[in-house]
Amino acid sequence: MRFTVDRLDHVVLTVRDVEISASWFQRVLGMDREEYGRNNRTALRFGGQKLNLRAYNADGWETATHALPGGNDLCFVTAITSEDVCEHLKTCGVTIVEGPVARLGALGPITSVYCHDPDENLIEIASYQG
Repeated sequence: MRFTVDRLDHVVLTVRDVEISASWFQRVLGMDREEYGRNNRTALRFGGQKLNLRAYNADGWETATHALPGGNDLCFVTAITSEDVCEHLKTCGVTIVEGPVARLGALGPITSVYCHDPDENLIEIASYQG
């Protein structure tokens, strides 16, 4: 049997401190926090997806063999312009690493702004509007 993947449902992000990371993603990217499952795991919902936050060395998780904080590059799409993203990041006290710059996203040309989360994952905030 052959199949194709339809979409990405969630990503598990290994972090040093769940509270610090959850607060950052809520404050900076406007994600909604929820607790779920055994041991009150933490997830951040946005659109039709979510990020599950896993504390480094947490027991009871199936995870990648070498899951470490800060080893990810993630791209999030927003409905506002990259100039508005830059203004918001500055208001939040988040340093812009690069951008706005033209890139190519899954659906075509995007304009991206880059920053780091508290674990130094590279966070790309992209807009199809420019």
